[in-house]
Amino acid sequence: MFFAPLFLSHGGPDVLINGSPAPAVWRAHADSLPRPRAILMMSAHYLALQPLLGSSPRWGTVHDFGGFPRELYKLQYPAAGDDKVLAEAMALLAAAGIDARHDGAEGLDHGAWVPLLAMYPQADIPVITLSTLPRQDARAHYQLGLALAQLAEQGVLIIGSGSMTHNLYELSRAGGPEQPWAKAFADWMAQRLLDNDIEALLDWEARVPFAKQNHPSDEHLLPLFFALGAAKGKVGRSLHRGIELGALAMDAWAFDGAAA
Repeated sequence: MFFAPLFLSHGGPDVLINGSPAPAVWRAHADSLPRPRAILMMSAHYLALQPLLGSSPRWGTVHDFGGFPRELYKLQYPAAGDDKVLAEAMALLAAAGIDARHDGAEGLDHGAWVPLLAMYPQADIPVITLSTLPRQDARAHYQLGLALAQLAEQGVLIIGSGSMTHNLYELSRAGGPEQPWAKAFADWMAQRLLDNDIEALLDWEARVPFAKQNHPSDEHLLPLFFALGAAKGKVGRSLHRGIELGALAMDAWAFDGAAA
């Protein structure tokens, strides 16, 4: 069974309690799907110099943030891993000529567990992790996705978790007005996703307006290209669009070939 790869803008951990509509969108989408065999998660907060795949008998929950409400530090997501799916992913990457290693890390960062807690709160679906590569570009992440696309056809839900815009220095905690440069960036990306203009997307740094203002570093956008590659040419469908805190685009996309 094919599971459309997803790109989710995960926001801060307080997205679960601050009234954002995004978690309800994630949950509704999960509820619309059959039960996946496993989830393969690339989080913008799991960084490495080469592809690392992780599985654990029981994942710990890493509270990799500070200054948030105390209740968020009590949240847990004790999902298990799946060594069989990990081995399948390793084999697919090797077949594509990509050198990947097994990572013995035992915890999920908030880019992984925040959306998963909203989508599958029982933590009863195995989770495999794949590192984001901050020294590699959009095309390299697209190729990673292409290499693993077969898993999406075999019951694995592939998720890239990042953020459509991510300039934390420009956020307005008081709920200030939507910044036009953030909207322009998100609108440009949305149109290219709807058009399935992969070459333009992969060249985003040169083509998209306000690229550096929205992504002073690109690790939160790279999971988008991973999900795009895993879709293997299927057109993006917008699940949610919206800007929070003035400049944080919380866009979510499913790559299932459906019309927008």
